[in-house]
Amino acid sequence: MNRKLIMFDFDGTLADTLPVFVNVFDQAADKYGFRRLDRSRQQELRNLDARQVMAIHEIPWWKVPAIATFMRSAMGRSLADIHLFDGMADVLRALKAQGLMLAIVSSNSRSNVVAVLGPELAALFTRFECGASLFGKLPKIRKVLAAAGVAREQTMLIGDEIRDARVSAEAGIDFGAVAWGFNHVEALIAEQPAQVFRQVAELARLG
Repeated sequence: MNRKLIMFDFDGTLADTLPVFVNVFDQAADKYGFRRLDRSRQQELRNLDARQVMAIHEIPWWKVPAIATFMRSAMGRSLADIHLFDGMADVLRALKAQGLMLAIVSSNSRSNVVAVLGPELAALFTRFECGASLFGKLPKIRKVLAAAGVAREQTMLIGDEIRDARVSAEAGIDFGAVAWGFNHVEALIAEQPAQVFRQVAELARLG
């Protein structure tokens, strides 16, 4: 398939945000009264989807918008500790050089995403659809598709979570699973992705 548009998740896909996320999660737990992350179960949690993780930590649905806003803000205060995965900058440059349109669809804030990317890499992206709710990426994906004018068959979402796989299916676009993010790659493979990327450099062959 001749790809024209590649959408990227940000946290755990382009950038290694997990260490900061864990600390921010605990801050949110203390503030909003749910269970802190159980470090002894961290590997087990990587096989679960977001709803299951929420249930284990007793996070009430009605608090999710406030929690998400708090966590985005807290992550913004820790940007110095967030970096792109090794080799990702070169991959993004290579994809753009191949003529692919690049977009980001993320639950994180646009300001956080752009700050981590830096001006040069941020300029490679045609569109940013950020600040999505926990399960609110579908409208963001549809906005990118409409703005780009690219067929769904020529589009792929690259992500590291089960929810990325499932929203891709809802949107009717292919999903590319990365092996270095939150969910274990075996859990992502169970969602039948169109492609699996086990090394960052493999993304450069998307075109």
